[in-house]
Parts: sequence; C-alpha cells; structure tokens
Amino acid sequence: MTELNWRHQTVIQALLSRGPLKEDQFHRIFTGLTGKTPGSDQQRFDDFLLKINKALSYVQFELRGCRFQYDGQVYYGVVNNVSDEESKLGTKYSVAQIAFYKAIIEAIVQDGAAQGTISNIDALNLRLENQVLMGTTSQSHGGLPHVPPVLKNFSISMKEKTLDELVQDQWLSITPDNYIGLGVRSFLDLRSWFRSNDVPACEVCNEAGVKAALCQKEGCTARIHEYCLKKLFSERKGERVCPSCGTQWQYTVTKAEAVEDEPNYPTQSQPPAGPKKKRPRRSEIGDGDISGSSQAFLPGGPNLRRSTRSSIRLQ
Repeated sequence: MTELNWRHQTVIQALLSRGPLKEDQFHRIFTGLTGKTPGSDQQRFDDFLLKINKALSYVQFELRGCRFQYDGQVYYGVVNNVSDEESKLGTKYSVAQIAFYKAIIEAIVQDGAAQGTISNIDALNLRLENQVLMGTTSQSHGGLPHVPPVLKNFSISMKEKTLDELVQDQWLSITPDNYIGLGVRSFLDLRSWFRSNDVPACEVCNEAGVKAALCQKEGCTARIHEYCLKKLFSERKGERVCPSCGTQWQYTVTKAEAVEDEPNYPTQSQPPAGPKKKRPRRSEIGDGDISGSSQAFLPGGPNLRRSTRSSIRLQ
C-alpha cells in the first residue's frame, strides 16, 4: 500500500471535513503545503494527486474533480466507489429521504429542455411510490408494489426539511432564480449513473448534459454546456455551427466570456472506461456511494467514447 506523508493526509482531511472545494481553494492548500503552484509545477501536482488516489483505492475511495454545470467552476472532492448495502449504512439520511433525493434527481435529468432544475413546488409534490423497486417488495391484490408506510407518510414538512439538508450537504443546490438543481457532490458521485442511464452527453466534453444549451434545429439532440460553448466558439473565429448537425448556432461570444485554454489534469493509473451500449436498468442512486471506476480527474479525457444521446430511459 502506498504510504502517504502528512501533506497528503492534510489534503484528504480537508476534503473529508469541509466537503468539495473549489479549484482555487484546493490549489491554495497544495501551495501552502508544498510551496509550489500547479501552474509552475504541474508534474508535481499530478504526482501528488496520483499518490493520494493509489492509497485511497485500497479502501475504495477516490479523489476526483468535476466541473459544476451551473457556474462552470471546477471542484475537487473525495467519493466512495462502492455502492453496496454495507456502505449505505453509513449515510445519515433515512430511507424516505434517500427515495426523495432519487425522485428529484430523476425529475431533473428527464427534463428535455436541459434546464437542470426543478421548482420547489414540483419537488415537494413528487410521489415516492415510483421509488419502490419491483420484485423487492410484496405485491398488493391489484398487482401493484406495496408502498412502505415510511414513504406514504413522508409529509411536505419532512420534504422541506430534507431539501434544506440536501442543499446544505451539497447534494442539491439553489440556483439564482430560486430553483432546485443538482449539487456539486451529485456531479462528483453520480458520473457513472448518468452514463448507465443514458443521460444525454455534452457534444464537447462528453459529460452528462444536465444543465446545457440545445441545438435549435428540430430533431437534433445535441446539447452543450454553456462553458463548453464559450470555449468551443471562442476558438472558432467565424464558424458558429452545431458540431452534430452543422446547423448555425445562434450564439455570440464576448471578450468577457472568452475562456482560457484548460490546463492538463492528471489521469489515474487506469484509463477511463467508455460507456457501454446496453439496455439501461434501474440503478440505485446510492446515498452518495455511486461512482465509476478509475477515471481522469476532470471529465472529457481523450479515451472517452461518445455517449449515446438517445432519450433518457429512467425506469
């Protein structure tokens, strides 16, 4: 097992105690511990993170980075790569709260407009009966799954309290227009769930397009994150077309919006696995415990295959 020194342990402790950190905060910690900046010594930064992940892999954890789709900023956090019954026992949320969270996630990703949000009223009105897994519960006389009382009795006030907790713990977020969106911890932990459930991918970075702009051409299913649009079109002096169908994309890049080239981020010891083309099945959004196999710290690595952009089939 890889031995970590006090600097590595300090980084891990900071992420576990404070939750996901913005990139600039994470970089400041690294600089304070090593006296180096990722920009001036990228290789040292890469090696530092890789060593942490080699050690974390023994306990099925991973230090991962993601881009928060609502503000475009990069965050780092530690995620659990295991989704089993034993790991679920560690969550502070009740069965009903987890079912409510799953219902919110499913409602958001099924939005064909890719707004990435749900109103507070719609969230509170979500029915939890759909979260009862067929075949794992006793059947009623009418052939429908038996709904446990804990789900039936989950009141509006309980839902409101759960929403507050999920936002505080960064599983959900509140947008500037007071809608409910996914939190940064959801983007960190649910990457493999997005892929296995055919959540349409961004044409540029190949990550799930939960919050994205859509191609204006009827019938084209292309979607692109706003920050990916800025980068894509800032690099094209005159051409503003959909990368999928070639239709003119109505978009204007200002100087303030132009983004700099992204830095190179380290990959882990194993290359990311491309999404498998298979019939999606109901996956348990596992209490913050769902994660994919070893992947690049940031999405959109060169080894990723294009994800399908077919309709979302969340059962």
